[in-house]
Amino acid sequence: MASIRELHKQLIKKERSAVEITQEALDRIQALEPKLHSFLCVTAQQALEQARAVDAKIAAGEEIGILAGIPIGIKDNLCTKGIPTTCASRILENFVPPYESTVTQKLADAGAVMVGKTNLDEFAMGSSTENSAYQVTANPWDLARVPGGSSGGSAAAVAADECVVSLGSDTGGSIRQPASFCGVVGLKPTYGLVSRYGLVAYASSLDQIGPFGRTVEDAAILLNAIAGYDPKDSTSLKVEIPNYSASLKPDLKARKKLRIGVIKETFGEGLDSVVETAVTKAIDQLQSLGAEIHIVSCPRFRYGVPSYYIIAPSEASANLARYDGVKYGLRSPEADNLLSMYTRTRAAGFGAEVKRRIMIGTYALSAGYYDAYYLKAQKIRTLIKEDFDKAFEQVDVLVCPTAPTTAFRAGEKTTDPLSMYLTDLMTIPVNLAGLPALSVPCGFDDQGLPVGLQLIGKVLREDQLFQVAHAYEQSTTWHLRKPKIA
Repeated sequence: MASIRELHKQLIKKERSAVEITQEALDRIQALEPKLHSFLCVTAQQALEQARAVDAKIAAGEEIGILAGIPIGIKDNLCTKGIPTTCASRILENFVPPYESTVTQKLADAGAVMVGKTNLDEFAMGSSTENSAYQVTANPWDLARVPGGSSGGSAAAVAADECVVSLGSDTGGSIRQPASFCGVVGLKPTYGLVSRYGLVAYASSLDQIGPFGRTVEDAAILLNAIAGYDPKDSTSLKVEIPNYSASLKPDLKARKKLRIGVIKETFGEGLDSVVETAVTKAIDQLQSLGAEIHIVSCPRFRYGVPSYYIIAPSEASANLARYDGVKYGLRSPEADNLLSMYTRTRAAGFGAEVKRRIMIGTYALSAGYYDAYYLKAQKIRTLIKEDFDKAFEQVDVLVCPTAPTTAFRAGEKTTDPLSMYLTDLMTIPVNLAGLPALSVPCGFDDQGLPVGLQLIGKVLREDQLFQVAHAYEQSTTWHLRKPKIA
């Protein structure tokens, strides 16, 4: 499918209708879903109604916004009023929210067309979308491989042209890592820039909603639509939202030279040589576009994974306590008493990875272990943030690989949780520090699998990330390549 801007031009010139564009997306979903499994729920009837409303506005001579009539996929941990929101978990199999999340309401108000809810790792806990209770999403570049996670459905849907853009959530890399694996652009915004109201919580101090797009501009347009203060979210930031598209220029040659820092700790042992080569070439390309390249150190970067896997499960342990079979969701009918109902419901409703993280978190928060684990992890989190702060005294933007490898085969890591957790090695520290970060395609390995370059910015400097990513993207052809999935 064409970009947002191209489709918008076609709509206002009446070369195509919103219904035609929507039907094209729905037809492609119908054709590809039997082998791709990106969507848990396809909202065809609602999508066509939304498209007809856009066409009616155009026919009446009314102005439409740039997202009006654009097909979009929504990760199934964002509440959608009247439409199932399962979080890919059996415990929420029949849950239909009575309210709308802030971001999906903003998109509806902008005239965007929601074509469906995308698959994810259960409660966003995973790095491959294999933890979904319903189906395993395939990578459009190689159906035997994973699309990354937890927002694998959202990334795969955009890569396969099932929708133009999509929304995901990122707690430890769940937008950027699947963006890297699927060869699309994915942004994790500054913590607090996008409202979390209506996002089913995994780890509340880390979760952030962000966009996927085939191009940097598409991601920038979508972020503009969802960013902004929301009184319903106590962590929402009261800041002015710039026009992110306005920062997109073909090079990095400005009056003041842009300084880019290469995080030296992200290279070396554990990094696939093909990924290292692609990222190194991308850094050289940024230099040729006018950036000044520096090597910087973030010495506590490698402690991101161990601290994250104490903090995130601890918050998950508290957040998932609400799924008890009393108010909504699954309830075991075979229980003799209240306690039995709780345990039977959770045993049947939660998958293995969710149970694992709840147990880790409950243990870390328990009496006698809180100081040894949770408190220590929070101290490490502070040190990681300090490392970023020091690095940003020297440079404007940081770069490193998005993931240490390209997409791995489905089933390859399911019996080895530690190996799976390490796929988020490069992305987790960003969440711990609350910074914005973006993954942009920067090459392919010898098997035709995409490689991602991660750009990390200062707080609320998404505009700078878009500027660097767009200049790089426009100087290469990686974003023009598409998977051969029929």
